[in-house]
Amino acid sequence: MKKNLIYLVFATVPYVFACNQSEKKTDTAKKDSVINQTCYAAFFEKDSAAMIVKTMASGKVTGSLLVKYADKPENNGKIDGKFNGDTLLVDYRFNTGKDSTKAFTNPLAFLKKDGKLIMGFAQIETTLGRSYFVKGKPINYEAGKFTFAEVNCK
Repeated sequence: MKKNLIYLVFATVPYVFACNQSEKKTDTAKKDSVINQTCYAAFFEKDSAAMIVKTMASGKVTGSLLVKYADKPENNGKIDGKFNGDTLLVDYRFNTGKDSTKAFTNPLAFLKKDGKLIMGFAQIETTLGRSYFVKGKPINYEAGKFTFAEVNCK
């Protein structure tokens, strides 16, 4: 009888834990609402880009980025990251052209200066299928292609 009671106690522990976790996730989702949305556009030679940046109450940043190239298929995807001081660091998960079956993820960095977001350029390495900026290598904001200026959101 004691063994059955012990088994019953151990069997109910995961359910109690799972219920508590569900409540915490719901509370976090309610608190993490959009507090600001800003739209940006950038042009470089014959290429253009449009970005929507949504700042969440938690400090996270989400949004979308569309890059249209004159001579290549466009990149269209989502950004997720956060501001670190005046630098916005995001993961850009995107599809190229009309191929929606293969998605790529690259890190991007933007320097916020005078109300604009300047896209930086840095060396990237891939480890275990994930791309990162190479540690110890600086991000060059002068070599970047796009400088995003605020525009009205449509």
